[in-house]
Amino acid sequence: MSILDFLGLSKKKKEEEPSADTESVRQIVQKLDRMEPERAKYIASFAYLLSRVAHADLNISEEETRAMERIVLEQGGLDAELAILVVQMAKTHAKLFGGTENFLVTREFGQLATREQKLGLLRCLFAVSAADLSISSVEDNEIRQIASELQVDHREYTALKAEFRNYLAVLKKP
Repeated sequence: MSILDFLGLSKKKKEEEPSADTESVRQIVQKLDRMEPERAKYIASFAYLLSRVAHADLNISEEETRAMERIVLEQGGLDAELAILVVQMAKTHAKLFGGTENFLVTREFGQLATREQKLGLLRCLFAVSAADLSISSVEDNEIRQIASELQVDHREYTALKAEFRNYLAVLKKP
């Protein structure tokens, strides 16, 4: 196989029928399109912020991915396929555009969310970070940054962090 074939740039035209996988993806995308726009923005920004924290240490573990999928499934009220797709899209965006999109997405979430939803997000961020049984200082700092961008009171942030103190890498014995 040539590099052009691999990239889909070869001059040969391929008239193939869509595979079952492609059809599944299309159905999922249609479900996303039918969602109320505000709800879709909320879920997308929520998932992105989970990915932002998971990627803070430049590595999103399998445990973190599974935790994000479970949280998006439960919090977003989505079916499993849709939750997986949303998380994968969020992970890709966080990896590719993290530096430039982080503040913008957090601001968008802040405009859509209530105070309770912001606190719920922070709890979920700690849960994702703790999924691999350790919250690194980098992840903790990223969560603190998000809390600041969402204008969450420092006392509320500290109370949430205390719930996950057993996972804080800085407090673990070497």
